[in-house]
Amino acid sequence: MRHRKAGRKLNRTSSHRRAMLRNMVTELLDNEQMMTTVAKAKELRPFAEKMITLGKRETLHARRQALAVIRSKDVVAKLFETLASRYAKRAGGYTRIIRLGNRKGDAAPLALIELVDKENS
Repeated sequence: MRHRKAGRKLNRTSSHRRAMLRNMVTELLDNEQMMTTVAKAKELRPFAEKMITLGKRETLHARRQALAVIRSKDVVAKLFETLASRYAKRAGGYTRIIRLGNRKGDAAPLALIELVDKENS
């Protein structure tokens, strides 16, 4: 039985899964949107939301916690300077997942995960 075992394995080892999610949250916060599979997007959402919540705290401890997950110092700077002020009045729900249909090669369901109220650039 798998009672109380939350999260998807995504057919990866735990270290590979953790590294993949760190890369994905770094890319999402940098580009403000990314295309991936639905399962990966659903696993990525809580990590991205936690990072934005850390950015809203604006303390040295929160910055160091974000640096432990996010792979780029530039993205952490963007998180604490730009994104934190953008979502200061929002109490969660910083991302949205839009289903895009199936991938041509293997018919995997694709989704676009993006930050709400993103900059149109």
